[in-house]
Amino acid sequence: MNSNSQSANTDTYSQRLADIVGTAIALLTLILPVFVIAHYSSTNAQNNQQPLIQNLQGRKD
Repeated sequence: MNSNSQSANTDTYSQRLADIVGTAIALLTLILPVFVIAHYSSTNAQNNQQPLIQNLQGRKD
């Protein structure tokens, strides 16, 4: 009877660990892409801006 109660405790621990790992993976899957997209889109927006004054001065010929 003791061996059955030990395996039940191990199964409960394994199930709990699987729940925690699954939750962590789900959160990373949902949150990480948002941060990556926000980081790279803000970097690209700053790099793609051209000075407006320089373009206007070049057309005054």
